[in-house]
Amino acid sequence: MLQNRHFYHRTIRKVVVAFGTLFNNIQLIRYTKDLSQEKERFRVPLSYGSKEKYVTRLFADPNLIKSMSIVIPRISFELTGISYDPGRKQISTIRNFSANNSTRLNTQFVPIPYNFDFSMSIYVRNTEDGTQILEQILPYFTPDFNVTVDFIPGMDQKYDLPIILNSVNTTTDYEGDFSSTRYITWDLDFTAKGYIWPSLNTGKYIRQANTNIIISQDPSNNIQSVNAVVTEIKTTPSPITAEPDDEFGFSEEYTNPAEPIPVLLLTEDGFELVTEDGRFKLEA
Repeated sequence: MLQNRHFYHRTIRKVVVAFGTLFNNIQLIRYTKDLSQEKERFRVPLSYGSKEKYVTRLFADPNLIKSMSIVIPRISFELTGISYDPGRKQISTIRNFSANNSTRLNTQFVPIPYNFDFSMSIYVRNTEDGTQILEQILPYFTPDFNVTVDFIPGMDQKYDLPIILNSVNTTTDYEGDFSSTRYITWDLDFTAKGYIWPSLNTGKYIRQANTNIIISQDPSNNIQSVNAVVTEIKTTPSPITAEPDDEFGFSEEYTNPAEPIPVLLLTEDGFELVTEDGRFKLEA
């Protein structure tokens, strides 16, 4: 649509994976009645999906006897929205550079800031399980928690992904009369301040810069005219094999041409060729 070349950095997928990884190793421990001994320990399952999907499944099978694929306690999360963040916008013409090999260079314009909204739900059957899971999450968000993500491996640049905890709410649901099984749900809303990257370009290293010094022939003329090149300067890195991340200097080589070099000028009347013998107007 916008350009012919296809690119896909999996940026949104990486944000979702980074968010879910934070909560994929939460453990729940159940103790004896006097809390003196550990009775059982297990990792709380984590899945991607909407809250309504799991609530409907639990209420349809409150005793969990039809299938063991859904059990509680359980955690689910979902990406609910993406919005542009103008407060983190950088100048669009800024480029990042990264070495690709000894002759090529990767370049990329700065990323575009976007906020990724996530909703996470914790499903439990008793209050103790819910508060135990919740206490393993809340202390790390004050109210944000940073995750370092390598979004663009080809650029060798890692970015911090701040994840902000916006709110925590709880609801208690019953199915049927008051003797039926109770379900407690904790709902947490997060915002991940991430980026979306443009296409990656590849270019060549600049290992030599040429500068020509030209003197003025007639400074009183409104149109600046020059006589010829009097000095040529060739600038190269030292050593010539230096890479972008190396510490290196520059060497300059000055050359005075034996004969003035003709110069082509653009004036109000057209083009003029300036040589050692004078100025000559070029006719179309």
